[in-house]
Amino acid sequence: MESVVAAGLAVCDVVLHESLLFAAIMFFIGGIDDLLVDLAYLFCRRPAGTIDRLPAADTPPLAIFIGAWDEQAVIGAMLTAALARLDYPDYRILVGCYPNDPATIAAVDAVAARDPRVCLVVGERPGPTTKADCLNTLWRALIRDDARAGRDTRAVVLHDAEDVLHPAELRVVAAHLRANALVQLPVVPLIDPAAPMVTGHYADEFALAHAVALPVRTALGAAMPLAGVGCAIRRDALDRLAHATGDAPFEPASLTEDYELGLRVAALGYASCFVRVRDAKGALVAVRAYFPDTIRAAVVQKARWMTGIALAGWDRTGWGGRWRGVELWMRMRDRRAPLAVLTLAAGYLALVAWAISTLGHLLDGSAPPGVTDLLAALLSINASLLAWRLLVRARATAHEHGWREGLRSVPRAVLGNVIALLAVRRAVWRYVGMLAGHAPRWDKTTHRFPVILPDPA
Repeated sequence: MESVVAAGLAVCDVVLHESLLFAAIMFFIGGIDDLLVDLAYLFCRRPAGTIDRLPAADTPPLAIFIGAWDEQAVIGAMLTAALARLDYPDYRILVGCYPNDPATIAAVDAVAARDPRVCLVVGERPGPTTKADCLNTLWRALIRDDARAGRDTRAVVLHDAEDVLHPAELRVVAAHLRANALVQLPVVPLIDPAAPMVTGHYADEFALAHAVALPVRTALGAAMPLAGVGCAIRRDALDRLAHATGDAPFEPASLTEDYELGLRVAALGYASCFVRVRDAKGALVAVRAYFPDTIRAAVVQKARWMTGIALAGWDRTGWGGRWRGVELWMRMRDRRAPLAVLTLAAGYLALVAWAISTLGHLLDGSAPPGVTDLLAALLSINASLLAWRLLVRARATAHEHGWREGLRSVPRAVLGNVIALLAVRRAVWRYVGMLAGHAPRWDKTTHRFPVILPDPA
């Protein structure tokens, strides 16, 4: 019996060493990767602009596209708020619905009956398909409508049915369209007091991505992936994408058409910009929305992102050219999520093995195994890199949401890791299904619209 216990303890020690070494090496690589982005940010950061210093621009016709499937709970309130808040003279909102979703159709139609700036577009196919397929339906409707009215819509702005739009959004977009075919505004997730951990971890991640990572990416000249909301695509760029496919600009088979669209437009040679502008009260001109407030819903959403960007996106968009080092680096960062989750799993396995090994050696009266000098050095460096990254994350969150949320961002990082671990399994199975020929579907989550709007109207 003692020999069996000793053999089991020896196996546990091997598992501990190997999983810890693997996790330490991968955490070191990832930590250095993040540190390089942070250092680049220190050199290329620019303070947010202000509304009064926007470049002079005209106010061309703009179209807002909203794909809606099963959105009857929020779409009416969202449209009503947008119409009341947007400070821009010439825009239309085209909402794409499905023929088998009468509740959403009725909600949109009720607003359209009151305001001609809202246009209900019902596709021919029952839903849900993909968001990109719905956007293509809106694109065809826009082309027909422009031809009929003799109008030349300058750009399309993408939004979701739960978004809260800033009053100055379209003015900021219009001011940057002349020099750029793509304009992306920040996204600021709203933190629900009833679910501060789950909703807050989105706020942490977007604060870091849209205050540090994306500005660095654009400053280094890499292609700018779109966030799917608060992003404008100029009409000439969409025309070229549509001409290339012979049909419409959005990829109907893509689960993350926004991400791919930014890369595809950049490949055509168009310029893009990520714009951080604050209004007269200091509020960021950004898109605000509630994100999922349960772990299960967050897993569904994160799995879709992983599938579309890190797995299927690898097949669809490639690596951006063999000799473009910056582009290769950024696309590797985009697609490192599954590897990062594998690293996390190894780290948690090492933690469990350490607990079992420590207890086993304590009961056995033997000395626990030591660590090698290499492993000790890696663990020390990784601890420093982790502390730095948590500090950067807390600062980014605190800057947008206040110091209390900045402090909460530290424990929320653990929850984010758990959600990622759960999401990767779902993402892999979805990707396997796509490889087997299963049609992609709109795997959306339930949306909410705030009762009290966060921005001044």
